Amino acid sequence: MSEPMSPYRAYKTWVTEPLAAEPAVTVVIPAYNEEWRILPTIGAIATHMSARGEPWELIVSDDGSTDATAALVRDLRFANLRLLTAPRNAGKGDAVRRGMLAARGRLVLFADADQSTPIEQFDRLAERVDDGFDVVVGSRAVAGAAVSNKSLGRRILSGGLHVLVSRVFGIEVADTQCGFKLFTAPAARKLFSTQVVDGFSFDLEVLYLAHKLGYRVTEEPVDWYDAPGSTVDAMKVTLQFLRDLVRIRFLDLRGAYREERRRPTPLTPSNVDGRTPR
Repeated sequence: MSEPMSPYRAYKTWVTEPLAAEPAVTVVIPAYNEEWRILPTIGAIATHMSARGEPWELIVSDDGSTDATAALVRDLRFANLRLLTAPRNAGKGDAVRRGMLAARGRLVLFADADQSTPIEQFDRLAERVDDGFDVVVGSRAVAGAAVSNKSLGRRILSGGLHVLVSRVFGIEVADTQCGFKLFTAPAARKLFSTQVVDGFSFDLEVLYLAHKLGYRVTEEPVDWYDAPGSTVDAMKVTLQFLRDLVRIRFLDLRGAYREERRRPTPLTPSNVDGRTPR
């Protein structure tokens, strides 16, 4: 029996050798103007996921960045890293959708580029899929979660939004907005081909659809750190969230979610070495 591969060797193999089999896991990172942290984020994710010993792929879904984000990812030329580029900034929901629908893994995780939830938390979410769940939500709001540096204002907003979401939609997920969620491949394909919200409220829409379509959803406590340098305006995002609540309800009443929607989205999928992916 051969010795298990060292973490460094596993990382080097993932970087240099294209997968010989379909990936067990796809990690999707939506990114917009993340030139200062995209490389450390890729390094952290690649190190941990490679050491797990399963075939996996990484997709960076760039949301029309105007800085060097896409160029930095492209220049890495990692064998199992794909870059999806959009011609313009369309919103986080659009970037995540494109990445999730391009994923080939049996499990698909989307993780924010700021690594507020460290990639090591993936292992906890994957265990819940083994328990039979289709969607596992990384949560900052359930027992066992560890939250650092979250401002009082953000805590109050989060609590208020949870009450509103629970009463309007009947979704008993305490933390709909944490950027760390795991899906089985069938659930990801169905939910993200139906999703239409392009902004930050796409998480809410996806969880609403999961509830509506009967998928098994659970929350798993995670460690979360308020990453410095965030460009998110909490008040602006909250107002957008409230508008999207109304929009999602209106779309449902109008029958927009009755059938699977497969909207073509302008993008340029490529390997970072410029070759067209298989």
